[in-house]
Amino acid sequence: MKKLLYYLGVVFVLFLVVFPFLWMVLASFKTQVEIMDMQKLVFFHPTIANYTQVFREYSFLEPLYNSFFIAVVSTFLSLLMGLPAAYSIARYHLTKWGVVLLITRIIPGLTFLVPWYIFFAKLRLIDTYTSLILTHLLVGLPLLCWVMVPYFETLPKSLEDSGRVDGCNNYQVFWHIVLPLCGPGIVTTMILAFIYSWNNFMFALALSGYRTKTLTVAIFNFIEYAQINWGGLMAASVLITFPVIAVSMLLQRYVVQGLTAGAVKG
Repeated sequence: MKKLLYYLGVVFVLFLVVFPFLWMVLASFKTQVEIMDMQKLVFFHPTIANYTQVFREYSFLEPLYNSFFIAVVSTFLSLLMGLPAAYSIARYHLTKWGVVLLITRIIPGLTFLVPWYIFFAKLRLIDTYTSLILTHLLVGLPLLCWVMVPYFETLPKSLEDSGRVDGCNNYQVFWHIVLPLCGPGIVTTMILAFIYSWNNFMFALALSGYRTKTLTVAIFNFIEYAQINWGGLMAASVLITFPVIAVSMLLQRYVVQGLTAGAVKG
């Protein structure tokens, strides 16, 4: 009886999680009329007209490029700056910087939206890649450090000491010994930083413009005053969601190892 209740609970939770995504995918292949007809929830005549409309009428290629470029560059810069910072906090016990890191994780990112807008507006950086990349970097960097600090703490210090005995300096120890052992943690932080940047909406809405708007902002073109283009909206939502799901599923093993690092020591 307990097993039956357990499996029923699992099925119910999976239904709540999977059904919205499944409905979104199915609706992206339906016409506007079929989407509103509950009798055609599963059985309908599929069409790719919504996807064609997304690229032809709404010019989704440019926002797609903007989102990808901003996410890749901000993720790369987060790794470039965050990995040495997290290693320094973990190895040299920089408690004060750890507290600063914790505070930045607690404060909502939206708190900085207005000051950043004023700051970038005075520098005339609104509607530029620079403002978007910097905001994604400054918010994503504490997340990267927060994940990597416990991972670095689990590495045996004796390995680093052995490298120094063999003549390695601190840079060589970090690059040739520490980083190769932190593959799962690096992949985890890379995915989290990429997902944050890819899905970010508020900063993109405030700081982007016609030239630099991302997918999360461009998707609002399907919502008009008198009606909502549900077919195009669902097709665009699939295009936004699919890359994140695909990357997460392919690298799921590394994500689990990275997030559980430091949970058990000994």
